[in-house]
Amino acid sequence: MIYDVVIIGGGVTGCCIARTLSKFDLNIALLEKEADIASGTTKANSGVVHAGYASPREYLKRDMCITGNKMYTQAVEELNFSFQRIGSFVVALEDNQIKKLEEERRQGTQDGVPGLEVILDKKKIKYMEPNLTDEVVGVLHAPSAGIVSPYGMTIALAENAAMNGVKFFRNQKVRRIKHQNYTFTIKTKKEEFKAQNIINAAGVYGAKISKLVGLDYFNIMPRKGEYILFDRNAMHLNKILFPTPTKVSKGILVCPTVSGNTFVGPNAQNISDKKDIATTAAGLKEILDGGMNLVPKLPVRSSIRNFAGLRAVPDTYDFIIDNTDVYGFINVVGILSPGLTSCYAIAERVVEFLELLGVNTKVKEDYNPNRPKPERFNEFTKKELDDKIKKDPTWGRIICRCETIPEREILNAIHSPVGATTLDGIKFRCRPGMGRCQGGFCRPRVIEILSRELNISYEEVVKMGEDTNFLVAKTKDVVLNKMRGDIEE
Repeated sequence: MIYDVVIIGGGVTGCCIARTLSKFDLNIALLEKEADIASGTTKANSGVVHAGYASPREYLKRDMCITGNKMYTQAVEELNFSFQRIGSFVVALEDNQIKKLEEERRQGTQDGVPGLEVILDKKKIKYMEPNLTDEVVGVLHAPSAGIVSPYGMTIALAENAAMNGVKFFRNQKVRRIKHQNYTFTIKTKKEEFKAQNIINAAGVYGAKISKLVGLDYFNIMPRKGEYILFDRNAMHLNKILFPTPTKVSKGILVCPTVSGNTFVGPNAQNISDKKDIATTAAGLKEILDGGMNLVPKLPVRSSIRNFAGLRAVPDTYDFIIDNTDVYGFINVVGILSPGLTSCYAIAERVVEFLELLGVNTKVKEDYNPNRPKPERFNEFTKKELDDKIKKDPTWGRIICRCETIPEREILNAIHSPVGATTLDGIKFRCRPGMGRCQGGFCRPRVIEILSRELNISYEEVVKMGEDTNFLVAKTKDVVLNKMRGDIEE
């Protein structure tokens, strides 16, 4: 089979493009090198939907961000993912920073960012965000900014794309691409795919994929950012809190999540290893110190997890969205912040490029833009829950106590379109393991469910993909084998 379009990369950008293209009468495949979608930059994203005033005016990503932010309202209605437009503060701690905020407000307003306001009344500022430091002298308030679960939204995009015919292939690391007679042959570790058009959305590996077709006009540098996540009961923030930014970064922020937690981070460290997502003592101290400049009473003793993620930073420092010299090959790379905000606008830009290539972009009659809202235990009334349990006892069998996740939600995650096949896949779809005990109670039970539903052994269940198995063998077998070895010696 020759696909009309093959998308390489299953992060938020690739999945958003897949969902956007799924409205057309096309054969589309998405290839992801990891065991699940949203496994790279997307899963360790801050989850901030930016207002759009922060990037330089000459950059493409500024326009993409402002446009993309406005597209979230319709996307939420259609895809049923969690999103809260809570607004953000850029915080000035010195009088000489106010001029910077005023200039950001002026230019942002001119470019169509709604509601920007510089607030200098400390009493008003503290009323809007009581946790903010008393050292604040002013803030730039952007009411259109919001928070989203980056992996939750990506899963919603992928599920809707799959509902509309997109084929998802995971564990498919691309090794070679051959272009001949207007057809691409893509060879992965496991299979071979043919396509008339390729969209490269491979994140930190974007330059590597581009070079496979002879295009070597940019470089991608991984930039690591570390985070600390706090328990959901530790603190409640009303706003996303940024420091006044630098040329390198928007700075270390303090931010709520759609699930009720608070986090601090990220820092910014340019590295060479595209697999380095380790946290460091120095890095964690850096983000705590930065966070405490904004919120002095950070609940440090209530931290439940440290993690790090990589950003794909191009040497242009701007999005690279190009209809290239190789006919049918489109680069969509270097999608660093604010890529999460921009993804819907980026996908529309890709459609424009495909139209120039003569690809059919007529909307098919049976296209369904709506993804059903996942059923959640915590959202039912007592009567609704009683009725659910009577019909299906798995609704009453609690697997994760911290997050109150029943077996039925885990089963739904496994058997949904683009369903979970790993522990992290379950975790990102319905949250077992994200609570205070970080999986100490529920992990064995989730392993058991995955083993049963996927018809694999316990030893074959993995955390996030190849070589991440939790179990090696039964303890009794290990002991007996050791005893036999001692006897033979």
